[in-house]
Amino acid sequence: MQNLDTALAASGRILIAALFLLSGVGKIAAPAMTQGYIASSGLPAPLLAYLIAIIIEVGGGLLLIVGFQTRIVALILAVFTLAAALAFHNKFADTNQMIHFLKDVAITGGLLQVAAFGPGSVSLDARRLNLAH
Repeated sequence: MQNLDTALAASGRILIAALFLLSGVGKIAAPAMTQGYIASSGLPAPLLAYLIAIIIEVGGGLLLIVGFQTRIVALILAVFTLAAALAFHNKFADTNQMIHFLKDVAITGGLLQVAAFGPGSVSLDARRLNLAH
């Protein structure tokens, strides 16, 4: 059972992180389009929002994959995801937007699980903890 828990914790963390990493890389590949989308939603400072999104998505994705400062990173990503859901997917009369909103809420829930239960034993956090003892 311990081996299954270890594999599930690492796999879940990596799968969630992949979403953020791919999204951040996609933003890097299309800066004008991304900033235009941010501006069209009515958010101020599209360039700043774009840069923050890249830092959070790419940086958070990488940190989550390796399991470093996992609980804090998962909380930051959870807040970011919920904020993005509210800012970009708030037209609930549109079924597609509602699906995206609910997807983001589900991702937030997964991230809160990671924040609550930690990265598991296959992580830099676990390695640092073991070295400290």
